[in-house]
Amino acid sequence: MGLRFIFMLTRNDKTVTDAMTHLETALSLGVRHIGFKDVGLPVEELRALNKAIQAKGATSYLEVVSLDRDSEVASARAAVEIGVDILLGGTRVDDVLPVLAGSGLEYYPFPGKITGHPSVLEGTIEEIVANARDLASRNGVHGLDLLAYRSPDQNVPELIEAVCDAAGKPVIVAGSIADKDRIAAVHGAGAAGFTIGTAALDEEYPADGRGLEAQLTAILRDVANLNGHLSPFGKKGLDAAFTTLSETWSPRVVGQVNNMQIKLAKLEGASTWHFHEHDDELFLVHDGRLLMRFRDREEVIEAGEFIVVPHGVEHCPVALTETCEVVLLAPATGVNTGTAIDKHRVGELAII
Repeated sequence: MGLRFIFMLTRNDKTVTDAMTHLETALSLGVRHIGFKDVGLPVEELRALNKAIQAKGATSYLEVVSLDRDSEVASARAAVEIGVDILLGGTRVDDVLPVLAGSGLEYYPFPGKITGHPSVLEGTIEEIVANARDLASRNGVHGLDLLAYRSPDQNVPELIEAVCDAAGKPVIVAGSIADKDRIAAVHGAGAAGFTIGTAALDEEYPADGRGLEAQLTAILRDVANLNGHLSPFGKKGLDAAFTTLSETWSPRVVGQVNNMQIKLAKLEGASTWHFHEHDDELFLVHDGRLLMRFRDREEVIEAGEFIVVPHGVEHCPVALTETCEVVLLAPATGVNTGTAIDKHRVGELAII
């Protein structure tokens, strides 16, 4: 699984009153991880948010930022009652674990000493790491919620990496992430994911436009880039691509889908009878007319039509027009003339 982006419907550690409106925007963009805090809205409205998140197949998170024991335990109970997928935050693990027992809810508490609201992480790296190791060793703790950028005077990438190494479980980095450099640092340090709330709602993240949609679009793009989920390919026009072919019976590779190559070829006259022992082929006529001879019949393929030749079937392609432009789809391991060896055989195909 790649780096996880969790959009928090929160500002300054409180769930915002217009969370449902922002949720609709996030879901329309395909955001798959969405959370809210245990403060800012009544439980019934949090329940409605959770239901809307899960109805679209997204994962829901409730993050506990309450500072006193009773409020934290009450929030844990609310998380179970509401049915969120993951409980983030909080520090009173011994009090919360019994509440979560048997619920199926995943739990990611805060390591280190948490103070104030918005929350701040106090302590040295060594102290935070020691606490992280202890928390992660508990049954019922599935990962950690690290306020790395809320830790004053720390080398944050070093802190994240040390906590990830000590925990041996997924670490979510929460708080004060507002640009792609910090996201890249989180990714490079080995964290499983990160949260952004205030920065997106207040339009602090560098984006190409204004509004939440532009903010989330920019974040999703930067995360996709880190996860290797951006395509390097653009569209190609067949008319333009065929103008680059000067030789006939000399296929050129223009793309690949898994192990299947997409090839272009100009055909002139007749090929030779042959078959492919293991590979099926698809012939799509782009321009001209193609005759496909089989031992039991002949098929004429017009422009815009295609034919599949199964492996093991003897065939002989013939251009019925002066030249016939054909798109071929066949495995990368295949040879254009199959079992036949003649002047049309091409060993290594050029790529265009």
